[in-house]
Amino acid sequence: MRRLARYLKGFRKQVILGPAFKMTEAVFELIVPLVMASMIDKGIKLNDPAHVWRMGGLMVLLGVVGLGCSLTCQFFASRASQGFGTVVRGELFRKIGTLSHAEIDRIGTPSMITRLNNDVNQLQLAVAMLIRLVFRAPFLAIGATVMAMALDLQMSVIFLAAAVLIALVLYLVMSRSVPFYGKIQRMLDRVSLITRENLSGARVIRAFSRQKAEMRRFEDASEELRQTSIRVAKLSALLNPATTILANAAIVAIVWFGGLRVDAGTLTQGEVIALWNYMTQILLALIVVANLVVIFTKASASAARVNEIFDTAPSVTDEGNTERAPVPGAPKIEFRDVSFSYSGGDEPALCHVNLAVAPGETIGVIGGTGSGKSTLVSLIPRFYDPQQGAVLVDGVDVRDYPFAQLRGQIGVVPQQAVLFSGTVRQNMQWGCEGADDGQIERALAVAQAKEFVDRLPGGLDAPVAQGGKNFSGGQKQRLTIARALVGSPQILILDDSASALDFATDAALRRALRRDTRGMTVLMVSQRANTVKAADRIVVLDDGAVAGVGTHRELMESCPVYREICLSQLSSEEANRS
Repeated sequence: MRRLARYLKGFRKQVILGPAFKMTEAVFELIVPLVMASMIDKGIKLNDPAHVWRMGGLMVLLGVVGLGCSLTCQFFASRASQGFGTVVRGELFRKIGTLSHAEIDRIGTPSMITRLNNDVNQLQLAVAMLIRLVFRAPFLAIGATVMAMALDLQMSVIFLAAAVLIALVLYLVMSRSVPFYGKIQRMLDRVSLITRENLSGARVIRAFSRQKAEMRRFEDASEELRQTSIRVAKLSALLNPATTILANAAIVAIVWFGGLRVDAGTLTQGEVIALWNYMTQILLALIVVANLVVIFTKASASAARVNEIFDTAPSVTDEGNTERAPVPGAPKIEFRDVSFSYSGGDEPALCHVNLAVAPGETIGVIGGTGSGKSTLVSLIPRFYDPQQGAVLVDGVDVRDYPFAQLRGQIGVVPQQAVLFSGTVRQNMQWGCEGADDGQIERALAVAQAKEFVDRLPGGLDAPVAQGGKNFSGGQKQRLTIARALVGSPQILILDDSASALDFATDAALRRALRRDTRGMTVLMVSQRANTVKAADRIVVLDDGAVAGVGTHRELMESCPVYREICLSQLSSEEANRS
């Protein structure tokens, strides 16, 4: 947690003044038993109503001033904790934005969401408690013991014995419960994962009637979390009764031995009551300390998880890269002996790929499931870096480009069509913020989306629900294609982005792309032979290796893998037609 303290720099005033006001309140609280003792010994015992009223007024004054100090501290604690949480959450979100796909795949989206929300909230609570109670509770416990020693040194032995025994109970309970808190946070990650999968995949779950199975999976994860939480709660539940028993035993001892000393004339009745109050204050302070240990143990586990994100170095970075000029006469895209494996993968996703793509060329990429098609095109905008070889754009290694320059010239349409809440116009302007309606409508026309967008209430200002849930799968794909086209990228990557389109719309889209994207280098990934058939060249991938490169006619004659794919989808006559 110390490493995260740097995010409190902007809240120094609150961090300093908050505990100061709380300590002032604690001082007043330590004075109250002495005022009570004076009221009993000098007011009630000597039948002096004026003294009783004076001491009573002083107690009210101490209470009012203490309340004001407490409220002021609470205000500072809220400002500091909420501000701290906002800063940490913002920095964490910014850090996640710098991570490459490899790190996001490894950590997992549900875990990142849990860390952004649950873990940062736990840290906020720890900061609030740090300001409000961390200094007050020990000060009150030590101060009450010192005040008791000042009243009667012999009676203070009871306080010291009680404090040692209560501290021992705290240590025994907390040392056994602390290891469980990190485990609970990991279990929360699993519950979040299952919840997210069920919400995002609700249609698939219903289509396969897997509701009961998913409910059992969720219940198993929740039950595991429940059992662990109950186990920790049982251990923590021992704190209050154990400390209360010890404190009450100490109070009994104070009353017993205090009574004997009152009879002996070495102690007054008011001082016995004061000692009783100090013992109660110690009890309450130690209970607060016990609760603080729980809070800070949870916060420590959360801080470790948050720091894990901050400590994760992105495997893909553009640090130190400057604007690069294209190499004259170089291919637009070139793969030089590229091999790539995903983290934890047993087999390479790509193996010794060599390919050169000329400017303005349309390349079809086809292959079986898991052949490396999406991996191949993901290396161009540097979503991943190859372990071997190099990917070049305009003759420059993509690892030497700044991200803005590299990705600014690439339009990517991913396999899964993703739209963001807002309006159609706002989604279309993602690739080019200043795009006017004319640019957007031209892109929509090429993507075969203009017709249905024009029918929407509001047209370009029609709302887009979260994830584009108010559009069909084909409509979402066409909108994402249009979004990529708005910025007129030099390289257009279509990663199986027409899979939800009917054959007529797919054919119209291909014709429009050939007609309106002249000069644009297009990589069209698909499992449909018809989609890539008319490409200038077709790259056939098989188990991560290039099985063939050429036109449709050339590959039908020379590449068995391509011929098998075509004949599985087309009749012999259609497959042999150029």
